[in-house]
Amino acid sequence: MPALSRRQMLTTLAALPLSALATRAALAQEAGLITGNVCLIQRATTEGPYYIDPGLIRADVTEGLPGLPLALALQVVDADCRPMEGARVDIWHCDATGRYSGYARENTAGETFMRGTQVTRAGGVARFKTIYPGWYRGRAVHVHYKVWLNSREVLTSQLFFPEAVTDQVYEKVAAYGGRGTRDRRNETDRIAQGAGDGAVAAVKNADRGLQASLVAGVAA
Repeated sequence: MPALSRRQMLTTLAALPLSALATRAALAQEAGLITGNVCLIQRATTEGPYYIDPGLIRADVTEGLPGLPLALALQVVDADCRPMEGARVDIWHCDATGRYSGYARENTAGETFMRGTQVTRAGGVARFKTIYPGWYRGRAVHVHYKVWLNSREVLTSQLFFPEAVTDQVYEKVAAYGGRGTRDRRNETDRIAQGAGDGAVAAVKNADRGLQASLVAGVAA
C-alpha cells in the first residue's frame, strides 16, 4: 500500500471518530502534529484582566510554587496544519490557590510566577514547565496564551482541561485542597463554551506529573 501524503493523512484524521484514539494518535504523529485532534483555527477569547508582559523568555514558570507538575506544549500551525517556526507564545495562569502574579489586589504585585514566553522551533512547538492551574470563582480551569508572528499578535485564546482530570488532581493533590467546591466547569463557563471542544488540551501522565498538549491553528 503506498504511503499517504500529508494532506491525505490529515483528511483521514479528520474523518476518524474520536473513539479511534490509537489510529488518530499514529496519524497525527506521522503528520507532525502533537495531538490526535484535527488542527483547527483556534477561536479568539477574551484576554481577561491579568495579562502583563514581564519579558521573561523562559520555559520554567513555576518559581518554586507548589502544585502538580505540568509539562505544557502548544504547537502553532497555519491554516494548512503546517508547523510555524519562530512564533512567539506567551502563557499566563493562576497558581494552585487561584492567584495571578503581578497584581496588588491579589497581593502579588511585582511577582511573575506562572508567566513566560517561548519561541517555537522547526516543529512549531513551544514547551513550558508549569503546574496544573488552580481555580477561582466564576471560571473553569484554564491557561491563557497569546501567539505573535513578526511582532504582530495573531491570536489571544485560552486552553482548557478535561474535567475528569481536574477532579482527580484537586482530590488527590494537597496544594489544591481546602478551597471548597468549584462553581464553574467547562460546560458552564461561557468562555470555555465559546472556545469550543478544540480548546480542550489532550492530557496524559508524565514522569513526575501530567503532560498537556494543544495544537493552536492561527489564521496568519
